[in-house]
Amino acid sequence: MAKCSDVMTREPASCEPGDSITQVAGVMKREDVGSVPVVDSRQGKKLVGIVTDRDIVLKVLADGADVERATVRDAMTPNPAHCRENDDVEQAVRLMSDRQVRRMPIVDSEGRLCGIIAQADVATRVNRDQTTGELVEAISEPGLSR
Repeated sequence: MAKCSDVMTREPASCEPGDSITQVAGVMKREDVGSVPVVDSRQGKKLVGIVTDRDIVLKVLADGADVERATVRDAMTPNPAHCRENDDVEQAVRLMSDRQVRRMPIVDSEGRLCGIIAQADVATRVNRDQTTGELVEAISEPGLSR
């Protein structure tokens, strides 16, 4: 059975709660991603949240907040679902399916961000066509709140 560390993208881009929304949007554009893990600090890298492009739209833009003053803290989801680097990939897939998310942060034994598994990683790095199909189907189901 593959471990999360076998499949994850190592050292993903991250941000801090006090970073501006425009900064994290720039990270999303530069890295071509729709979500960014939030860490307590760039040195400590303890996972404290995740922010998505959808979070920015719904929690900042749609509410009419001042984009220039908004921070990641205003939009992020605190305490996100995550897996440890030595967990089985199946656990990450199950959590992604249950939570209907396309990306799962991976932490080390001390809770520090060390990687991320995207839906695409499962599709390209795990030789389990049925697992990939079930994940895509579960994530795409309407109606669940994250």
